[in-house]
Amino acid sequence: MSVVPALSYEGVGFSYAAAPGASASGEVLRDVTLEVPEGEFVLLVGATGSGKSTLLRLAKPEIAPAGRLEGEVRAFGRDVRGLGPVESARAVGYVFQDPDAQIVCDTVWHEVAFGLENLGVDEGEMRRRVAETCNFLGMEPWLRMRTAELSGGQRQTLALAATLALRPRLLLLDEPTAMLDPLAEKSFLSLLFRANRELGMTVVVATHAPRPMLDYATRALRIEDGSVLPVGLGELAKAPSLEPVPRRGGPSACGDPASRSAAASRVVPASRSAAASRFAGEKDLLRADNLWLRYARDGRWVLRGLDLSVAAGEVRALVGSNGCGKSTLLAALAGALRTQRGRVRNAAAASQALLPQSPRALLARETVADELSEWRRAGGYDAAEVSAALGRIGLAGAAGRHPYDLSGGQQQLLALEKLLLLHPRLLLLDEPTKGLDDAFRARVAARVAAARDAGATVLVATHDLGFVRAVADSVSLLFDGEVAVTEPTATFFERSWLYRDR
Repeated sequence: MSVVPALSYEGVGFSYAAAPGASASGEVLRDVTLEVPEGEFVLLVGATGSGKSTLLRLAKPEIAPAGRLEGEVRAFGRDVRGLGPVESARAVGYVFQDPDAQIVCDTVWHEVAFGLENLGVDEGEMRRRVAETCNFLGMEPWLRMRTAELSGGQRQTLALAATLALRPRLLLLDEPTAMLDPLAEKSFLSLLFRANRELGMTVVVATHAPRPMLDYATRALRIEDGSVLPVGLGELAKAPSLEPVPRRGGPSACGDPASRSAAASRVVPASRSAAASRFAGEKDLLRADNLWLRYARDGRWVLRGLDLSVAAGEVRALVGSNGCGKSTLLAALAGALRTQRGRVRNAAAASQALLPQSPRALLARETVADELSEWRRAGGYDAAEVSAALGRIGLAGAAGRHPYDLSGGQQQLLALEKLLLLHPRLLLLDEPTKGLDDAFRARVAARVAAARDAGATVLVATHDLGFVRAVADSVSLLFDGEVAVTEPTATFFERSWLYRDR
């Protein structure tokens, strides 16, 4: 008797629908045929925009993209288009790249119970499932917390918990570790592995960072030119790296051989230390003095007497664990959050741009081209610059698509390019490379470097340490609501025990 696979695609092709009046969009998937046996842990890799998110979303009818679908997608032998809400919830669970895209309730408890309530699960069974799920994931200590107060790692775990509480047999995850620090990533992946091995769930993960998952995976697939091909797990073990982006006209290497060796082995931009030393005597463009901030009157302090100064023309990286206050600090510096105490002095307040963790906050038009054209009058740029921007981010062929039909990484690129068209004096960037492959991470590094060379000052919060090495002049480590240390980039990595080899 043949065994029914957990997930199968039979001759699947897909093209996104174009916006009214726009030219037809190209085909994203073509003649995809594959099977995922029950119980496997599969990695799905491919370039940004290759169709990974599309392939996964087609298996979940409630979030399937709008467009032309050919062929059949089946979950446990059933065409997913014929699944009702209850059947779909029991068969297929989905965890988004951005947990904020699926967290809808004010408290952790209510978020875990939300899906169960919608399915009409009785109260006794609901309490059992919430208790068992939270115990399994170690969430009981923060069960009564408000979701707005959770760290990035806790929000990602909560999104997983709300999905696991529905007890799906198949679990699909789209870049689930893109916004996690290295330790939170390790913890999250161990929970995912337990769900696969102990609960028997079939797991498929779309990712640009497969290396930390190789010990858990049973096999890997790559999307390329709309087709899905098998790829050996060993081929995914190569460490990603970015080349340093030197300052225009600046030195290309440090003078001493030891520094050159460090730069070659760890991709540390050698010009950073010398460049950063110049900033000490220059006037600060941005300064924070004794910042205290919390989100509720009786809540914990996220910022605790924080001091920070950033010189004109500097690229400063903010690093630290999830929940250390990086995003909060960016919002406070931009004036989007009011501190309880302290003062922010921002000489570029009239010419600044903030890229939030969720790019959708900046995307509100009907097409990709419209997004980049929205601020033409205010920014003083023309249609030719919009066309060039589309080419830079690889979306020239998707100009007529709705921004929400793009992958998470493509939305990230679109939102960043929309801000860069304004040529702001101050760029505040929150995880600008999340969801991007190595090629587009390098493009973002080049775009940030170009903005820096044109006179912009950049403050970037990120877990992407390769990106930090490639473009940052200096690094500030946040801990316990304060800046624990600020050093030139090369010095920071040389002295760090935790971040040196990451």
